[in-house]
Amino acid sequence: MDIIPILVLVLSFVCFLAIGVPVAWSIAISALLTMLVSIPAMPAFTTISQRIGTGLDSFALLAIPFFVLSGQLMNKGGIAHRLIAFAKTLVGALPGGLALINVIGAMLMGAIAGSAMASASAMGSILGPEMEKEGYSKEFGAAVNITSATTGLVIPPSNVLIVYSLASGGVSIAALFLAGYIPGILTGLFLMIVASFWAKKKKYKLGKRSSLREVFKTFIVAVPSLFLLVVVIGGIVSGIFTATEASAIAVLYTLLLGFYYKEISFKSLPSILLDSSATTAIVMLLIGTSMSMSWVLSYESIPQNISSVLLGISDNPIIILLIINLLLLFVGVFMDMTPAVLIFTPIFLPVVIKLGMDPVHFGIIMVLNLCVGLCTPPVGSVLFVGVGVAKTTIEKVIKPLVPLFLAMILALFLVTYFPQLSLWLPSLFDL
Repeated sequence: MDIIPILVLVLSFVCFLAIGVPVAWSIAISALLTMLVSIPAMPAFTTISQRIGTGLDSFALLAIPFFVLSGQLMNKGGIAHRLIAFAKTLVGALPGGLALINVIGAMLMGAIAGSAMASASAMGSILGPEMEKEGYSKEFGAAVNITSATTGLVIPPSNVLIVYSLASGGVSIAALFLAGYIPGILTGLFLMIVASFWAKKKKYKLGKRSSLREVFKTFIVAVPSLFLLVVVIGGIVSGIFTATEASAIAVLYTLLLGFYYKEISFKSLPSILLDSSATTAIVMLLIGTSMSMSWVLSYESIPQNISSVLLGISDNPIIILLIINLLLLFVGVFMDMTPAVLIFTPIFLPVVIKLGMDPVHFGIIMVLNLCVGLCTPPVGSVLFVGVGVAKTTIEKVIKPLVPLFLAMILALFLVTYFPQLSLWLPSLFDL
């Protein structure tokens, strides 16, 4: 095994990140430098450029800008307020009621918007001040908001699961979407249990119990928002339309809903479209450069070498999955989720397939694992959004974050070693 390309790739990437080069450019330049070790300059430049372009040449990827736009429309369209009001009637009277509302609201918002940052921004700005008013610490509120926002990346529709489908060579998006429900809800439940215990320990006051009439009333108001899940996921699973077509339908539905709620006007559309375009551009650049690095890894036979090393350590699936999980947890601390999925799927997927694991199951493990990285410095995008919205600091949020991290990791290991948590729903629908 030639170690020089691996050293060039790893060391250059780490150095670029350390000096503050944006992640997408760090990936592209590291891939280029690795190619320059093996082939002349002109073919290396040409190859990397082509791979960035061809990496984006996928019909499935068209779903991402549409889901990003629908997420922005939901964020501005008053949907979060209605989901929070519904969640409040369900769990508002329990210990840590407002924290539990945050978790349930984030799960619903994330499931509808498919964006952890949109969820963290919406929930934090609406519930943060209310939690402070009720005596909750600002840091605890931020910690709950940050961790619960990531559940929407596992509960469909999720852009990251679409990216995994691309990186894995075409695993069914419908199967991945269905597989994400139970792990996402399980993670949310664990976060709720920890938040409830923490609130009880700190003696935060209880909210008012809602009557069945109030529950029903807020549910009716939230139904148009919740119905989007039925339209999008139901349409994909039943085969009425593809994930890409579903994303376009989601945009149309959320736009009409925003006008119906009178929260969106024609005047506000240009800023919504501009924000969506900026987010899409960042995501697509990351995907393009990550695909180029993925190709370089394959060219240098790095996945095959790593696969041989891992299988040489042990042929016990429990040990191998533990090692992969620990490696992914480490990777998630330093790398954003999209490039991590694109780069490490081709490395680890062949290993787990040799162990007899279903690619759908591994996709859920990978996304759930990397969700932890979104809540950790130095590149935890959701952490920065949550801290910024709460107007606090990372140092102060770490203490209440730790037990919530442990809850996420416990959910991850349960999903890892109990495949049916991921595979039961897809098998139920024969996917």
